[in-house]
Amino acid sequence: MLLLLGSGAAWALSLNEAMSALPAAKEAGQLGEQPDGYLGVIKASGNASEVAQQINAARKEEYQRVARDNGIALKDVETIAGQKAIDRTPAGQYIKVNGGWVKK
Repeated sequence: MLLLLGSGAAWALSLNEAMSALPAAKEAGQLGEQPDGYLGVIKASGNASEVAQQINAARKEEYQRVARDNGIALKDVETIAGQKAIDRTPAGQYIKVNGGWVKK
């Protein structure tokens, strides 16, 4: 049983692999930036969901560190990061606006 559980971890993407796959997933319209500072899945094809999961976990860790180090609420850090990510999103990629996905 442990052997089966351990082998599943080998199939998971590393954070580096997820970061490498992110630009293509965004360009393909599979992932987009959300106002809450996290990636959202638009089309769950390929490994888009796993890419989002890995990157969102890393983002949350960083947001928690920034909030703790600066004595501010996590929600405030997430909101600021979300706005920055949306602002940096190139034309032709997706962002979430008023609860819906739109091509920037």
